Amino acid sequence: MDVPAAIRRTEMPLDYDDRPVEKRVGLIILATDHTTEPDFRRMVASDRIALYTARVAYANPTTPENLRRMQPELTRAARLILPDEELDAVCYSCTSASVVIGDHEIQSAIQAAKPGVPVITPTLASVKALYAVGARRISILTPYTIGTSAPMADYFITSGFHIARFTCFGLEDDRQMARISPASLIAAAREAMSPDADALFISCTALRSAGVAAEIERAIGKPVITSNLATSWATLRICGETVPQPELGRLMSLPMAAW
Repeated sequence: MDVPAAIRRTEMPLDYDDRPVEKRVGLIILATDHTTEPDFRRMVASDRIALYTARVAYANPTTPENLRRMQPELTRAARLILPDEELDAVCYSCTSASVVIGDHEIQSAIQAAKPGVPVITPTLASVKALYAVGARRISILTPYTIGTSAPMADYFITSGFHIARFTCFGLEDDRQMARISPASLIAAAREAMSPDADALFISCTALRSAGVAAEIERAIGKPVITSNLATSWATLRICGETVPQPELGRLMSLPMAAW
């Protein structure tokens, strides 16, 4: 091939950094997810924390059976995020699937591709977040059907919480969940909060509830934990980021116990 005379290859020596960005966070999200990436860009990404996403096949409706079908895909998805390079954390962004598959099983599947990496699930992050705000008696709001919500109730009871009130929307399509307006989420949160609960947990990474968590806190006078708020908080703390962000909600000013 002829090379234009104007192009020359320099012999100048180049310096290389160990990493383009100091911290690397992998996100494993559903093929249908509209919300996780915008939330993590807003709450986690910075000049020192970069996000790298892989999507896994998923088909609605949101039922325990369909959620379990993602488990075999988790190792493959993790392997596709910066192959042969280390990550500082991997977040699997599906709360209901984390309940039916299990935190430990998800960790094992991801670490099969990325040995030793801290694996964040929305369920475990939310448990740690609820303990961080001092909550033991909680109200829960989910967008799911009763059948999909039931395992979540069992999960939080097993994790040491008393459920004062559990409310669900009865939806089966996570794309529809992502379209629920912030105003509707605020109104639903007011209704879902029991007066004697210590905090409100809003489940589902598809919901845009993290963006209005602080507003809901002002409305109900109690801490609010959402799936994406909890996973963002856990990711930041694992990456050594401790700068308070009270504008995002009470949780984002608190430390996290060892992951």
